[in-house]
Amino acid sequence: MNMRFACLPCLTLLLAACGGGGGVTSSGGDNTGQAQQVNLLARTATNTLAYIPPQCFTRTQDTEGGTVHNPCYACHAASSEPNYNNQQNLQLAYSLPQAGAGQYIVNPWTNLFKDRSAAIAAISDDAVSQYVAQDNYLDGGGIALAKKLASVPASWDVDGDGKWGGYAPDAWFNFDARGYDRAADGHATGWRAFSYYPFPGAFMPTNGAFDDVLIRLPAAFRSNTAGVEDLDVYGVNLAVVEALIKRADIAIPATDETALGVDLDNDGKLGTATVVKYHWNPVVGDNMSYVGQAKTELAAGRLHLAAGLFPEGTEFLHSVRYLAVAADGSVVPATRMKELRYGRKAYWRSYSDLNLQAQMDAIDKRKNPDTPEIYGGDAEHGLNNNKGWTYQGFIEDKDGKLRPQSYEETLFCMGCHSTLSATEDGAFAFPRKLVGGSANGWYHWSSGIRSVLPDPKRKGDGKLEYSTYLRNNRAGDEFRGNTEVLARFFNADGSEKADQFAALASDVSVLLLPAASRARTMSKAYWALVMEQSFALGRDGLAAPAANVWQQVDENRATGVVTPEAAPRLALP
Repeated sequence: MNMRFACLPCLTLLLAACGGGGGVTSSGGDNTGQAQQVNLLARTATNTLAYIPPQCFTRTQDTEGGTVHNPCYACHAASSEPNYNNQQNLQLAYSLPQAGAGQYIVNPWTNLFKDRSAAIAAISDDAVSQYVAQDNYLDGGGIALAKKLASVPASWDVDGDGKWGGYAPDAWFNFDARGYDRAADGHATGWRAFSYYPFPGAFMPTNGAFDDVLIRLPAAFRSNTAGVEDLDVYGVNLAVVEALIKRADIAIPATDETALGVDLDNDGKLGTATVVKYHWNPVVGDNMSYVGQAKTELAAGRLHLAAGLFPEGTEFLHSVRYLAVAADGSVVPATRMKELRYGRKAYWRSYSDLNLQAQMDAIDKRKNPDTPEIYGGDAEHGLNNNKGWTYQGFIEDKDGKLRPQSYEETLFCMGCHSTLSATEDGAFAFPRKLVGGSANGWYHWSSGIRSVLPDPKRKGDGKLEYSTYLRNNRAGDEFRGNTEVLARFFNADGSEKADQFAALASDVSVLLLPAASRARTMSKAYWALVMEQSFALGRDGLAAPAANVWQQVDENRATGVVTPEAAPRLALP
């Protein structure tokens, strides 16, 4: 076990906060000090470009005509069906809505340029260590936020009906040996943790945050044909979903196919299966099936199945955590949550539905290139991405307690989970789930990494993913502000340090984990944002002002990239 690599992240660093209309404080009480007011009842955004993350304003060249850095490919490349958002062009030029700004687009994320060195220096190492060690999720034997939502404050109740109509946190982050979450009384909540390779760029822990992701399928997937909860049935159904998302065979414990009535390994007979075989070509009648009650629902047309798509009712829960420094000096995920993010697939959309939506979006963009995207919803019920998914989230208030995100904060989720070419049905983490070992990737990061992880190979070209990201970007983050990664992997003249790239090939922690000093600095910088509640201006807790980001950029300005890079899809398994 490689305990110095105790956790990995993916995704993260989304969302931003909104003023507007006689706001209330984020904690629902009096606003004091420098904390800005956040109106959770607002259904509009001051920053209409909040769905476009700060990374999209990165300067891709150090100087005019200088070295070209291409971090853009990680999110924007050729997509695979049923993701019809082909975005190679976004590697070549800054194609952003002008939103009435004239001939250039003003970067709304002004926190990127703020010097927080004084605020960071004012926080001692002991103070930040104590802060990140505090639990702001569980409280007195229960889930603190769920307790508060049970008697929702009026300042959080968007529809004014006295009840919380959105997701109320119900995961206990208490996992058994198979990764299943268990409530205080021992019952399975349906949530299951999985480990995964984090998405390259800002979402790696070296850039400020650890995170985890849990998945939950609807009750029918967790029940046998008699309607009784059965975790063995649930495990098979999760493997079927994984096979469909990855379009690959997935190993499972030896399973009696006769009892389930499904030929999981597709060998033409019912026996004992040790793999869910991927095969899906419905045009010729070649299809897969769920098991248990979900099989019955599928046959009745109340559930659906297709390659690259999650079934309706699928949920994801994603906590974003501070960095902590363990007693031995290693960097680990902190107890304290920065954010808790939730997504649910509310309804099914077929290949043809998604293709038509993509075509309509493309036509609308050509007709109205300067009009920002619009997403329906609110802080209480979440926002709809028009592809079947609803997203909402919670973030720290000025006192460090979790509170609902505003409409504008949640809007920042929508661009990444709606129109990126890099996702599978809006998801980043699950397509990158680890495989192999006794747990086959079904475990929470808090239990440690089960083995040293090598730099994974990409589909198609076989290149090593993180090494390719470093070479394309010549940096460890989009802003090129992570000086630790720069010094570790590159010489002063920009040439590669061959020994470090060789080490990365066999152990990704060489890149992903920061030094203890950097971990503390990044936690201090973000804590300063929390005390300000200035998320409307950006939530990247940077150690120093961003030097490689446009404050304003000409519409359709060339990035300097000539040949688009391929998408970073992994050869897993």
